[in-house]
Amino acid sequence: MQEVSQSDIDTLYRTIGTNVMCLRKAKGMSQLELALAIGLKSVGLVSVAEIYHNKKHFNIEHLYKISIALDVKISDFFEGVVDIKRICREVDNNSDC
Repeated sequence: MQEVSQSDIDTLYRTIGTNVMCLRKAKGMSQLELALAIGLKSVGLVSVAEIYHNKKHFNIEHLYKISIALDVKISDFFEGVVDIKRICREVDNNSDC
């Protein structure tokens, strides 16, 4: 079994945050509108979690509520995550990299 590094986890959270931001913008929703739609009182969490600032990230409850607010599948937030892990495995398995 391949070990998951902190770098892998950081990449996961950055990818999810970026996907949330892109989907939010595509729906024409501001960070504040999204925050209020998921029951937050301020934009703080949304603004830092979208860019994974200071290791702040969305939890599964946030992602579930965001998927409802944006009318998207929760799996949309994970777009690109599989590709990142596949690339990491290929680099690990290829001694030329």
